Amino acid sequence: MKAISTPKAPGAIGPYSQAIQAGPFVYTSGQLPIDPLTGAFPEGGIKAQTRQSLLNVQAILEEAGLKMSNVVKTTVFLADMNDFAEMNSVYSEFFQAPYPARSAVAVKTLPKNALVEIEVVAACE
Repeated sequence: MKAISTPKAPGAIGPYSQAIQAGPFVYTSGQLPIDPLTGAFPEGGIKAQTRQSLLNVQAILEEAGLKMSNVVKTTVFLADMNDFAEMNSVYSEFFQAPYPARSAVAVKTLPKNALVEIEVVAACE
């Protein structure tokens, strides 16, 4: 196993890694929509927060030498399932066919009252 870490995504603030490479896969921790430069959520609601979460994922994957096209599975955690369509419109900007498998679930609350958190599994090719 190998830990993956980059300053281009929010640092881990607990006993976890931004990502772990294990065998032929990289597993990211859930990425909140924290701008690593400001430490704050972006303005603009669910669309801006989804974009920032995915930019954080992208930065971690790039540190591992991967691209978003290496992603095989995503999990999207939403504070409100009513935000699904807007999240999906931004999400679709980051992925092309063949799209990764995905689960999207509504949760009671997310850390720091975020609207979205996204984790991925990527294949090392």
